[in-house]
Amino acid sequence: MRVPLSWLREYVDLPTTETGRDVQAKLIDVGLEVETVEQLGAGLTGPLVVGKVLTIEELTEFKKPIRFCTVDVGQANGTGEPQEIVCGARNFAVGDKVVVVLPGAVLPGDFKIAARKTYGKTSHGMICSGDELGMGDDGSGGIIVLPPEHEVGTDAIQLLELVDEVLDIAVTPDRGYALSMRGVARETATAYGLPLRDPALLDVPAPNSSGYPVKISDPRGCDRFTARTVTGLQPEARSPIWLKRRLQKAGMRPISLAVDITNYVMLELGQPLHAYDHSRIEGTIGVRRAEQGEKFTTLDGAKRVLDAEDLVITDDRGPIGLAGVMGGANTEIADHAEDAGTTDVIIEAAHFDAISIARTARRHKLPSEAAKRYERGVDPQAASAAAQRTVDLLVLLAGGTADAGVTEVIAPSAPRTISMPADHPDKVAGMDYGRETVVRRLQEVGCDVYGQDALTVTVPSWRPDLTEPNDLAEEVIRLEGYENLPSTLPKPPAGRGLTARQRLHRRIGRALAGSGFVEAPNYPFIGEQVFDQLGLEPGDPKRRVVKLVNPLSDEEPALRTTLLPGLLGALRRNEGRGSHDLALFETGLVFEPRDERGIAVRLPVDRRPTDEEIASLTEALPVQPRHAAVVLAGAREQAGWWGKGRPADWADTVQAARTLAAESGTELLVRQGQYGPWHPGRCAELAVVIDGAEQVIGYAGELHPRVVKALSLPARTCAMELDLDRLEDASTGVPQGPKISTFPVATQDVALVVDGDVPAADVEKVLREGAGELLESIRLFDVFTGEQIGAGKKSLAYALRFRAADRTLTVDEASAARDAAVALAAERTGAVLRGA
Repeated sequence: MRVPLSWLREYVDLPTTETGRDVQAKLIDVGLEVETVEQLGAGLTGPLVVGKVLTIEELTEFKKPIRFCTVDVGQANGTGEPQEIVCGARNFAVGDKVVVVLPGAVLPGDFKIAARKTYGKTSHGMICSGDELGMGDDGSGGIIVLPPEHEVGTDAIQLLELVDEVLDIAVTPDRGYALSMRGVARETATAYGLPLRDPALLDVPAPNSSGYPVKISDPRGCDRFTARTVTGLQPEARSPIWLKRRLQKAGMRPISLAVDITNYVMLELGQPLHAYDHSRIEGTIGVRRAEQGEKFTTLDGAKRVLDAEDLVITDDRGPIGLAGVMGGANTEIADHAEDAGTTDVIIEAAHFDAISIARTARRHKLPSEAAKRYERGVDPQAASAAAQRTVDLLVLLAGGTADAGVTEVIAPSAPRTISMPADHPDKVAGMDYGRETVVRRLQEVGCDVYGQDALTVTVPSWRPDLTEPNDLAEEVIRLEGYENLPSTLPKPPAGRGLTARQRLHRRIGRALAGSGFVEAPNYPFIGEQVFDQLGLEPGDPKRRVVKLVNPLSDEEPALRTTLLPGLLGALRRNEGRGSHDLALFETGLVFEPRDERGIAVRLPVDRRPTDEEIASLTEALPVQPRHAAVVLAGAREQAGWWGKGRPADWADTVQAARTLAAESGTELLVRQGQYGPWHPGRCAELAVVIDGAEQVIGYAGELHPRVVKALSLPARTCAMELDLDRLEDASTGVPQGPKISTFPVATQDVALVVDGDVPAADVEKVLREGAGELLESIRLFDVFTGEQIGAGKKSLAYALRFRAADRTLTVDEASAARDAAVALAAERTGAVLRGA
């Protein structure tokens, strides 16, 4: 919201010495975000005067049209003689009043004016456009042509109000009232402790039966509709300079008198209005929901297909306006430049449902000034005053006559009241304001307050954001000054630090980073089509998602049940930007819906929530386990003088899972698996033992070629994802550092022949069990298949390391341990020593 300081002074008697910077500081103190103060006319010096064009000579010998003009500027040039000026603009004629800048003046941007020879003539000054004076677009498309009543030689700097200060306020969604001069003036008056001249305090005639007929079919969408009629407008009437300048300073372009007046009143009172050409309306004006697929052309000339949730203004023919967003082309006010301008208008001032207007504006991509106000909350009580103000200005500036008929359709509603203990703001702020201060501050924002220890507060109609005691407490706190709140650091009990879970998560992040992975956090939103791209079965539990009521994007309305879509998207983006060797990881929450939906309790802010309240809130939320995932593509080891390097493969993702298990002190079971996006022959199932039972916690391996193609990923992309919470549940505690024995190790190699379908992990598990406590480590170093082994068989070669903590093992002890391991493997897996 752009607020000219000169306009603001009409409603608040600010001290004459107050500058825009001073007002900015005061408004920031009461909670408004004043981003900048623009100094209009900075560096502008005259002479800048009104001139009358006496003659125009067309210079045709040049490539572009040039005119040599003589202009009467009175005594402003010191001689009274006509001023000779060369000008290229063509939107003025002999006899027009224009704005002339004379030699010696300085225009915005330090543009100094002097007599100069150009196009074979000497130009003594300039005939100015709005852009050259820093006024912005005035709709003329060229030179400023003034109304004929202004005298030659008049100071144009004062006439055009070129010197001013404009406050640019970033209005937050809960402060819709600040999108008006009335709202900002109220905050200014409160900040300075001065009275407010409320522009909405007008004498408004009572509604009667002779007003234009209006029918509301959807009272929830439109609970108030005021219609007024003005006849006999002069089509040639133009907006006065003061009206145009205020619109320009506020960031709006002047269009025509009737439209400019409705925009002016909207800026003044915050109530959007619309003017219809009376001659183009047939029958009763109505408000209803659109029919699905109904078509309508808006003022911008776009043909729109309406949704059944859109609220529309209609007459007997159909839609004539998209309620609260934009009017229709079929009832547009005809401009004065047309042969038949509009002489009779119907003024609409209505109050629409904020959510409905917000959704319609977004659906049709129409972020209009009206929609911006309606979706933040408009004062319903201001509609009749805004309509009256519009009527008064049309009568004053366009020579119209106000029709005696007044239409007001109002859905019954009661004022909103809030009950609040008088000391509630004290508890929220942590300081003592006292009842008198609380009552005074609430009254300053327009509330009616009754009661002693328990207050009953009636909220003003222009503050729809005040809905509960905490909102009222915020009003008291901001007006008393946020800077006055005490700064108190929390005092945690001694010995409290990171939890064991937090320490584990940090260790895991450091371990993956140390292994060459780069963390890539992603938004937790997904679209359900990604499950088809990942190849998940129709009944897969990951397809059950929690959907958001108000998603940031309609394409991603659900919360993720897996980390892979976000990580794979990051990998795809980096690949597209030229990074081909990628290793990314993420740890984060996934969201699983509960079978029964609960309603979350609203936690207090003046005390610590009880354990029961926190538990109730947790029960109403989705289940949110923490997962860890990695994705790899390209080279895992770079080629160079040291060697050929190697590409990333499925084994790297398995090793990443083992790294996580090692950090958590958990024994990870790895075996062949098959699930969703992974290649059936290159997928490892990851499991742990919890309470004596094995539980699958994730998968690792190479992605299926169909998934790679569907997601446009690099060939042979690999991924791993597991449930960190269940990995932690299986943990035996903080991993213990290894004990280094001073005694030598005894190494024994063994090659076992097993059936081809026997997992190597099962063989390793049995060997570990059979070898007993002397086994320090076991490593699979070779897998061999071929004719020497036999069809359907494979050879698994393991290196076994034996060591005792208190002695040097003999060859017999090491061999006995190895033989025991082989015997148990033979018994349980059918393994046979190779070569036996």
